[in-house]
Amino acid sequence: MYRTSLREGSCVIVYMTSLFTFSGRMNGNVHGKGGSMHMYGHNFYGGNGIVGAQQPLGTGVAFAMKCRKMKNVCFTLFGDGAANQGQLFESMNIAKLWNIPVVYVCENNGYGFGTSTKRACAAKHYYDRVSYMPGVWVDGMDVLAVREAARWAKEWCNGGKGPLILEMSTYRYGGHSVADPGTSYRTRDEVEEVRRTRDAINAFKEKVITAGLVAEDELKEIDRKIRKEVDEAAKMARTGKEATTDLLLTDLYHNTPPQVVRCTTDYVRQPYTNSSEACRALG
Repeated sequence: MYRTSLREGSCVIVYMTSLFTFSGRMNGNVHGKGGSMHMYGHNFYGGNGIVGAQQPLGTGVAFAMKCRKMKNVCFTLFGDGAANQGQLFESMNIAKLWNIPVVYVCENNGYGFGTSTKRACAAKHYYDRVSYMPGVWVDGMDVLAVREAARWAKEWCNGGKGPLILEMSTYRYGGHSVADPGTSYRTRDEVEEVRRTRDAINAFKEKVITAGLVAEDELKEIDRKIRKEVDEAAKMARTGKEATTDLLLTDLYHNTPPQVVRCTTDYVRQPYTNSSEACRALG
């Protein structure tokens, strides 16, 4: 989710402040009231507070696009761990039935939390699990393959051919979360072997240098600029103002006044405010 938000153009500062929103910093995109799951940006509808629950939401976004006759496609991403949930198959069924322009992207990194896909999925692959919807297996460690697969999938859906499945075969070097060292269910040798032979960044770097598209010194300069941008974003996130109790009752309704509850006494109608307005008022 984090890399997807950055890939779709989200600002690094927004990303970092979102991570630091656990400490209640107001300069995050949810103003200190969310967590690392709540990221949004232009053309990026964000994560979900419930892990693996985004498939029906993505299907709904694509359905809204279809109803509005928009030439858009919704790429709904989920991991192999979420690929066995019933709601995914419900979503796929209705997507095919109504010819919804949605691409279901399974990022198969081999492990859902600490469970190997071999122990969690009866099928060998994820892209061919439903007979009524076409699927494509993609080397998720090949930057160019992923780009071309995404381009083709978009053209497929925009052509009115309905939904599609993309299985991106990739790998997760680190643990699933800070509580997961990532070494209790696999060996360090396995991780290092993948890093040595299949690393996506190193492979792409070698391709562009070999093709004469960029010099190695230019890539080092790009790395330096990116590290500086990330460091500055982290510093800004850490030093942001802490949220106050004034933000507790914001964002409860969107452009809708609270309903009066019957049989209550001393009821005071609260005006609708959002966090952005409250933060501006607090300076």
